[in-house]
Amino acid sequence: MSLIKFLSSKTFLKQIILAVVALVVLSFILLKWLNISTNHGEFETVPNLTGKSISVAQIELEQNNLVIKIQDSANYNPKYPKFSVIEQDPKAGEKVKKDRKIYITLNPSGYRKMAVPDLKERTFRQAKPTLEAIGFSVGKVTYVDNIGKDMVLKMTFKGKEIKPGEMLPKTSKIDLVLGNGNRPN
Repeated sequence: MSLIKFLSSKTFLKQIILAVVALVVLSFILLKWLNISTNHGEFETVPNLTGKSISVAQIELEQNNLVIKIQDSANYNPKYPKFSVIEQDPKAGEKVKKDRKIYITLNPSGYRKMAVPDLKERTFRQAKPTLEAIGFSVGKVTYVDNIGKDMVLKMTFKGKEIKPGEMLPKTSKIDLVLGNGNRPN
């Protein structure tokens, strides 16, 4: 039997029609199953969690059939209470499916601690940008008799002398004792 005769035979045409019908029926069943299993058209609205505590956020998400997922804490933000939500993903007001994970970022209890750099015998002009780059700020500047003009002689924090490598909260004000360029008596 030649290929052309086979392609035009009733048996081949019946098989093609059966395959097309089976494909249409399977597609229809698959689409109906997807509508049922994915809750098509049913959404939950994400509540606004910004500024709320973990326990309040968890209660609100449970009431909306959503799941809380806590991400790592971010940098401390003084505008929000400690351990409150400062970011969320997806954003408030978005429509999501039931049992969707809502990722939240918490405000830590305070600023991260940073190591104090070694600034002894450096000029004020070098010390100030070094401190600011790390996240500290220069507090009170006092001068004492020393031949090194504007040279850092000592660093203090809240009245106590600090050594290089000590850990202080970011944004701390570090007081500097500098030389005034005069010989000590």
